Amino acid sequence: MNEKTYNHGLERLRDPARLDLLEVERVVGLAMEGFPPCGVTVLDVGCGSGVFAECFTKRTCCVAGIDINEEMVKEASRIVPAGDFRIGSAEKIPFEARTFDIVFFGLVLHETDDLVQALTEARRVTRKRVVALEWPYKESEKGPPLAHRLEGKTIEAGAKKAGMQKIDTITLKELALYRMDLA
Repeated sequence: MNEKTYNHGLERLRDPARLDLLEVERVVGLAMEGFPPCGVTVLDVGCGSGVFAECFTKRTCCVAGIDINEEMVKEASRIVPAGDFRIGSAEKIPFEARTFDIVFFGLVLHETDDLVQALTEARRVTRKRVVALEWPYKESEKGPPLAHRLEGKTIEAGAKKAGMQKIDTITLKELALYRMDLA
C-alpha cells in the first residue's frame, strides 16, 4: 500500500465540514446527468464509509462499492445494507465487464498506484461513464500535499489511454470533477 492512501479513520470521513467540502448531492447529480432518474447501476471505487454510495442509493440507484480497507467495506455495508460491497483495488476491480452504468471515484485516483490501470479497469466494468472527484492541482490547507495530487492534464491523458472518448472537467467550490464517457 502506498503512502498516499487515506488512513485517518472512519469518523473523519463523515465530518460535517468534510461533507460540505465534498458537495455530495451536487457531485452525485452531476455524475448522473443524462441518466434516467432511477435504476442506474453505480460502482463506488474506494467507497470509504459509503458517503457517496448512500447518496446514489437515495436517488434509487443500485450501488456496489470496493475499498482496499476491510473496515471501510464493513462500514459502507452498514450504511447501505442493500449495496454489494467488496474488498478490492482500483487497479483490479472484482466485477465482470460492463456491469455498471457509472463507475465513481471519490477522491481516490490520486491514491492509486497506477492511474491508467485504474481507469482501464473502470472502463472495463462500465457501460457508459466514469466519474472522478479529485483535489485540484494546487497547494491548499485542505487535502493531500501537492506531490500527491494529480494535474488535470494527467487525468485527461490517462482517461484517453484507457479509451474514454469524451472528458468534461467541472470546477466545484474546492474540488474538480472529471466526467468521462465511453462515447
